[in-house]
Amino acid sequence: MAASTLLAMNAGARSVPPAPNPRVQRRALHGVLLLDKPLGLTSNAALQRARRLLRAEKAGHTGTLDPLATGLLPICFGAATKFSQASLDADKGYRAVLRLGVTTTSGDGEGEVVSRRPVAVSADDLRHACAGLVGATQQRPPMHSALKHAGRPLYAYARSGVEVERASRSITVHALDVVEGGGDTWTVDVRCSKGTYVRTLAEAIGDALGCGAHLAALRRTAAGPLDLREAHTFESLERLDEPARECLLLSPDALLVDWPAVQLDEADAARFLTGLRRRLELPDAAAVRVYGPDRAFLGSASVRAGELVPMRLLSPAEVRAFAAPSDPAGRSPSVAMP
Repeated sequence: MAASTLLAMNAGARSVPPAPNPRVQRRALHGVLLLDKPLGLTSNAALQRARRLLRAEKAGHTGTLDPLATGLLPICFGAATKFSQASLDADKGYRAVLRLGVTTTSGDGEGEVVSRRPVAVSADDLRHACAGLVGATQQRPPMHSALKHAGRPLYAYARSGVEVERASRSITVHALDVVEGGGDTWTVDVRCSKGTYVRTLAEAIGDALGCGAHLAALRRTAAGPLDLREAHTFESLERLDEPARECLLLSPDALLVDWPAVQLDEADAARFLTGLRRRLELPDAAAVRVYGPDRAFLGSASVRAGELVPMRLLSPAEVRAFAAPSDPAGRSPSVAMP
């Protein structure tokens, strides 16, 4: 994606979600919607708008995107919210546009300009600066962030001119690659651990180059195994009827597809769903996804000393919601439900 395309998004008006309709009848709905969040909308506003489109009773997102950022925002409905932490903890991918030579109070284009310096940077210069930031390091959260202190987001303190002490946190930048650019505007791809602030990376790149920089545009491209290319915009969702929207939902185990899988027979699957540990000849693992017969997703577990230890489980009704019904009661024959 060209830098000009990303920057053009910042010129658009902020989206205003429609007022809630108190007469909407909510329903039990389970699954994951990969949303392409638009510019100017908070993550919570996007969540509520998606929830209204599907009339879902319960929903949550898997990691905040700033209003000035666009891109992948996985929305979890119903049973999928049980596994949202996996996406919160997962590595993230971003495409970022850097504006060199200008530093701002917020580290992005919304802040006041602090300094302007001439820019004479080649692609090799930028690659060298990026390479120096790859690996494990400490990063202090910026004041203009949604991280909370005493119940208030840091940006609220920043807008009041109050500086709050922030502890540095451990992050890992797995990759920082130059995509394109020239002059004072460059596009880079970032792959990093959770909790990484790309605006702080942008400032660090500017410091390494000696000219300063800020983040001009940001688009999330990946969250763990989930990819922006499979995401849907509100415009595309609103063109569909409700059944077609529901067909776009992924099973909750889409959040866990990079975890090892454990297959149980019918008897062990039924006992596992009651929360009982199962003795299995498996290597230790911090987290696995567990399936019953016919690949019915049951939940997550850990494996310790040959025992499968349940972590987060679907209810029997939730398991049936993802299985093709085979009798009038909608009960799947693959797992004997307790």
